[in-house]
Order: sequence, then structure tokens, then C-alpha cells
Amino acid sequence: MSRIDDLIQELCPDGVTYRKIAEIAQVGTGSSDRKDASNTGVYPFYVRSKDILRIDSYEFDEEAVLIPGEGGIGEIFHYVNGKYALHQRAYRISLYSQIVDTKYAFYYFSTHFKKFILSKAVSATVMSIRKPMITDFRIPLPPLEVQREIVSILDKFTELEAELDAELEAELEARRSQYAFYRDQLLTFPETGGVQWVPMGELAEVRSGWGFPNINQGSSEGDYPFYKVSDMNRLGNETVMLDANNYITEATARKLGVKPAPAGTIIFPKVGAAVATNKKRQLSRAAAYDNNVMGLIPGSRILSRYLYYWMQTFDLTQLAHDSGAIPSIRKSEAEQVLVPLPSIEDQERIVTILDSFDALVNDLSIGLPAELAARRKQYEHYRDQLLTFKELKSA
Repeated sequence: MSRIDDLIQELCPDGVTYRKIAEIAQVGTGSSDRKDASNTGVYPFYVRSKDILRIDSYEFDEEAVLIPGEGGIGEIFHYVNGKYALHQRAYRISLYSQIVDTKYAFYYFSTHFKKFILSKAVSATVMSIRKPMITDFRIPLPPLEVQREIVSILDKFTELEAELDAELEAELEARRSQYAFYRDQLLTFPETGGVQWVPMGELAEVRSGWGFPNINQGSSEGDYPFYKVSDMNRLGNETVMLDANNYITEATARKLGVKPAPAGTIIFPKVGAAVATNKKRQLSRAAAYDNNVMGLIPGSRILSRYLYYWMQTFDLTQLAHDSGAIPSIRKSEAEQVLVPLPSIEDQERIVTILDSFDALVNDLSIGLPAELAARRKQYEHYRDQLLTFKELKSA
């Protein structure tokens, strides 16, 4: 950072001016949901997620920063320079001022916009933002020479991080494949002879979730976590559910007639496209979950961890019905799924082996996942340092 330090000391030693986006950019949205979008078009079509579709016509030809208007707020940003199309619920920030580099603005948004926007975002069924929330955002404007030096450094750092991530992800994927092979070997039993096969309903309570009114959602603390399918994607929840977006109190649980499921319960999506993701997680503590989730509460004949591992080998789409508007899993049919039941001693042996494999692959404090997390944290820290400036005091 010595080059940056030298430039700042030379060009703006007393601090830099901050300007609202409204003063230096045009902010707007795309035109429609573009039903004709596909993966084979000529031009990129930016929607409300990290995915980029393709389309045969474009709306804009410019350099800009793109932000979704709902969902993924503070997490997803795109830098564009050329022809593109944009979803009607995504925002484009086209910087017309000659005193700001668009790529620099992109990096600054990626670093500092999340805290700002989350303090102002509207919480309904999804998180959403309005145009004034963007136009009110203030950005520091050091001299262009400083901005471009920062962009050069962060471009190189981003490229290096991407290369390292690709290498580590490839190694991690190889370990996951190895783990899945040994897991399936340990949990494959003959259907006749050997172990007994028992209906799920005799080994565990199959419990569907509850509907929660919006008024009872959104609390950041409480007696019980209240999980949705999306919580299964939170960092740290890859195996065991440790954190939630929403919590409820004991009083709310009683009011809604909710009976929290105990620690050790295995949960999975039961409705919609999420069923096909085949996610299964284990509760680390007593918790509630919504009506898009189903839980398995193990009885005395089966170890919770053994049932969790066996469920990893089971394809949820076998149970999903398409008879309605969306696929769903019925409690009565989940109860009829046959589960292999070795002795408790054999269950413990299997669990001990698979816990060791699982830690190597999934535990964020061990091995390659920790290396990936450490590199990303290092990059974020370095980027934050580069993009933090003392504000120039007005005369």
C-alpha cells in the first residue's frame, strides 16, 4: 500500500470529499422481466441474483454498477462496460461525473454499501430497496489518480484470489467426492438379510413446520431460532444449524401453538424447487421452523447422527409429488420410508468414521474450507483498508 500512501500524502493529505450518488450518477432500473431471456442470447441480462442470463437485445450501452432491488441486498454487485439488459427490479448506477472512476465506485459499493442499505431496507417477504436509498449513499472521492491505483491493485488481487479459490475449490470437491464414496459404502445395506429395514415413522417423529405471520418474524434474538429453507444456506450451517435470520420467544411459540423441535432433529425442504437441492441439516438446539420445512425427531432406537448421515444418501425427490401447483413431500409418505437399522454399536462406529470425514470436508475451522474462508477474509480486510478515507473537513 506504499504507493497509495504516497499518493494520498501528496494529493489529499487532509482528507477527501464525500458526495452523494445523486450528485454524481444517474440511477434507474431495467424495463421488464424479459421473458425471452435464456442462456444462449448475445447480450448479458442482469437479474435479481448473482446469475447472469443471456438475451438477444440490449437496453444500455455504458459503464455502470448494477445492484438488485430485492433479495441479495448488499451481497451482489456487477460492474459492466458495454451492451447489456437489466431486470425491472434491478438498479443501474451510471456515473456521469468526471471526478469518479466507475470501477472504483463498484469496489466501494461492494465494500461499504451493505451496512448502509440494511439500516434502511424494508423487510417484507423479501428485502427490498428504493431509489432514494441508493441516491443518498455517500462515496469518498480522492483524486482520480488515487482511484485508478486502487482499482489496479484490487483488480490484480481479485484475479489472484479467483485463481487460488479455483484451485482450493477443486481440491475440496475431490475430497467431497471421496467422502461421499466412503459414506455411501458404509451406509449401503442389502435389502434382504443383514440389517433390519424399519419404516421411518417407527424410528422418528415426522413433524412438519408451522406458518408464521410476518409480524412474528424478523427478531434478531429470542428463546428459539426460527428456521426457513434459506437458513440452510447461511455460512456455518453446512451440516448443523448454528445460526438463523429470525428468532422467536417462548411466549410467541405458545401463542402460535408451536412445539419447538429438540436438538438433533434432522430438517429438510419439503415444498417447491428446494426439495431437489436435497439439503439436510441437523438442529444444534431446540428450534422452530416454517411450513416449507419438515423435521425428523429420532427415537431411542436410532442415533440422531446416524439418521442424519443416512438421510444424506436418500433422494428427497423420490417423495415429492407434482400433483399440485408445486412439488411437495407428504408427512404420511415420509413415515413409510424404509431405513436400515443396524445395532446401536454399529451405528456409533459408522458415526465416528463419518464425523471425522465430515469435519475434514465441511468444518469451517479445519482444512480447506478454513483456507478458503481465511483467504476471502484477508481480501476483504485489504480491500476495506484501501477504501477507507478520512473525510475532508469543510472550511
